[in-house]
Amino acid sequence: MIQKLIEKIEKNSAPIVVGLDPMLNYIPEHVKANAFKEHGETLEGAAAAIFEYNKAIVDATYDLIPAVKPQIAMYEQFGIPGMIAYKKTVDYCKSKDLVVIGDVKRGDIGSTSAAYATAHLGKVKVGSNSFYAFDEDFATVNPYLGSDGIIPFIDVCKEENKGLFILVKTSNPSSGEFQDQLIDGKPLYELVGRKVAEWGEIHMGKDYSYIGAVVGATYPEMGKVLRDIMPKNYILVPGYGAQGGKGKDLVHFFNKDGLGAIINSSRGIIAAYKQEAYQSFGESCYADASRQAVLDMVSDIKSALVK
Repeated sequence: MIQKLIEKIEKNSAPIVVGLDPMLNYIPEHVKANAFKEHGETLEGAAAAIFEYNKAIVDATYDLIPAVKPQIAMYEQFGIPGMIAYKKTVDYCKSKDLVVIGDVKRGDIGSTSAAYATAHLGKVKVGSNSFYAFDEDFATVNPYLGSDGIIPFIDVCKEENKGLFILVKTSNPSSGEFQDQLIDGKPLYELVGRKVAEWGEIHMGKDYSYIGAVVGATYPEMGKVLRDIMPKNYILVPGYGAQGGKGKDLVHFFNKDGLGAIINSSRGIIAAYKQEAYQSFGESCYADASRQAVLDMVSDIKSALVK
């Protein structure tokens, strides 16, 4: 799957991923009205609105992008109907041949970790049959519990030719409360990065590992250090756009081959129509605004990488 991701990045000249992190206040009123007319102002109505919103954005952008990253919490808040919308979103994106990164941030040990891995990346056995539950291509995981929490995921990834993105240095302002703490003179995120490089050797693709890292765009200098520590690991970079990251901040996340990183933008794309730069599209053409935001993001990153 890492090779498919790389091939799609190269084909589209777009090392980007669209974060499908829908909130009800992002969704245009006419989309919500249609869903509520059929299902009422219920969890089912909210889930229907979310899926239709996602579907239109995917339809408008799938030919430009290699991957999407649905954030599961935005669906879980609507209970079982929300989780059905999550699964429908995953399946629809895969029907468009997009790589799906499940932003699930799981982190546990032993049989619990194995169950999470099975749910999101593997097959669950029911009697003599086996089924994919959510069936994402990659999943994000939290390494705080150490190898006991990661190895069960890698075992499933090896069986299914799928991958992980492991949290190393996150983009949120308070990440330094733990991640920047010094241990033997080195910040914790560097130690985690070295461990990710080690785990990556367990499940290698042609040039890059199936095991990647998450490093926030808001910390470009730290990204430069971590790129050197993890030369064979793809880096998923959140924090572009709405969180302040720009193309010029991202050059150090890439290797000299122009690969090695994929940049995420969530509300900067899916809620683009709410931004001043795209207000001319209006609510009715929100998906067209998202397409233009993707084109602008690709152009920004390309211009930064050629300098």
